[in-house]
Amino acid sequence: SLKSYENSQNSSDTNLNKRTRTIYTPLELQFIEMKKKYKDAVLCVECGYKYRFFGEDAEIAAKELNIYCHLDHNFMTASIPSHRLFVHVRRLVAKGHKVGVIKQMETAALKAAGENKSSLFSRKLTALYTKALYYFSEHLLHVNPLLKLDDSVDVEGVTADVPDNYLLCICENGDSLKDRKKGDIVTGIMAIQPTTGEVIFDSFRDCASRSELEGRVLRLQPVEIILPSRLSDQSEKLIHSITSM
Repeated sequence: SLKSYENSQNSSDTNLNKRTRTIYTPLELQFIEMKKKYKDAVLCVECGYKYRFFGEDAEIAAKELNIYCHLDHNFMTASIPSHRLFVHVRRLVAKGHKVGVIKQMETAALKAAGENKSSLFSRKLTALYTKALYYFSEHLLHVNPLLKLDDSVDVEGVTADVPDNYLLCICENGDSLKDRKKGDIVTGIMAIQPTTGEVIFDSFRDCASRSELEGRVLRLQPVEIILPSRLSDQSEKLIHSITSM
């Protein structure tokens, strides 16, 4: 549905789903605009007393959270109660998904008393979670919603890596064409432990086997790795091998 909407931008009526010839609802149009900005995130959209997923996000949520997913107008959709948001966000993050939380910027009471009471609720992204940063955000807010809910089995599975949830960034530079051909390279790393503020940084020369980089990654055990747009084949193979384990 999202692709068909993007294709319809060239037509005279952008509110029309070109594939199904049906009209997008105002909420669907709002979701489409938000999804364009955060294509790599699973978006939870606040709608009254629940959060809804749309399109491929709904299918991912249905699979990972074991919830019902069905077709509603132009998109597949699934929903969760508002008070269970953080339970399900944790589960999605633990599965390796980036999760965006989109909240209503107006209350129903203020909306009803205002001049635009018949218009769509304004919404905006208020939080974007990854596995390394979820616990940091939770720590700043001084909340731990899961521990108040009867969901101890899931909590144990998700929070097992909290003490060492390093976010690791890697960059590299070949000093010369000769070094690059041999596979030798200068590598820089920076690791951040968001919950404690600890920062670790290092720069070192590594051989084609990438043994130095391997040792540091295995010691830090990061839950998330940020890579540059260009990475040597040797480093890419090593990172892929470690993360697949």
